[in-house]
Amino acid sequence: MLLVNDVKWVETLSFRFGVLGALVADRHAAALIAHGLKPKHVALLSVLDAGLGASQLEIAKVMRVAPSLVVSLADHLESAGAIERLRDPADRRRQLLHLTARGRDLLARCTAQAVALDAELTAGLTPAERDALGAAFDRLAASHGLPARGRPDADPDSGADPGGSTPGGNS
Repeated sequence: MLLVNDVKWVETLSFRFGVLGALVADRHAAALIAHGLKPKHVALLSVLDAGLGASQLEIAKVMRVAPSLVVSLADHLESAGAIERLRDPADRRRQLLHLTARGRDLLARCTAQAVALDAELTAGLTPAERDALGAAFDRLAASHGLPARGRPDADPDSGADPGGSTPGGNS
């Protein structure tokens, strides 16, 4: 029988994921500052790019955030020329968000920075280890209803957060 004292807290996956996750989140957020963005801004751009929602309410549901946060994020992205708001011709009360060419370019640059960070973080791994790590993360993410490679849209009822929010996290 395994006892609490047999496993040190710092050896648990939960602790190590948390520490590494905080480090990666901080570095990712720092890279986005150069573009005047936070992770949730990029999440909104990604939702639009993937066609997972157009109305502010739909996007809020996909990102698992309050609609008022989507309004704030959209205000910032609109002022940066990354998105535009258009009235829904079928329902003039609704505003639909559309990615602009500037928004696509911005998303591409942020994605390139994330890919570079991935390479930096996994530089000490062999290609096989990187592939195994990616596959393990995909299985873990999918088992918790989160987006995984090849599966960008998590089940909306799963409690997943494609926007990457954490309590008190970067918004």
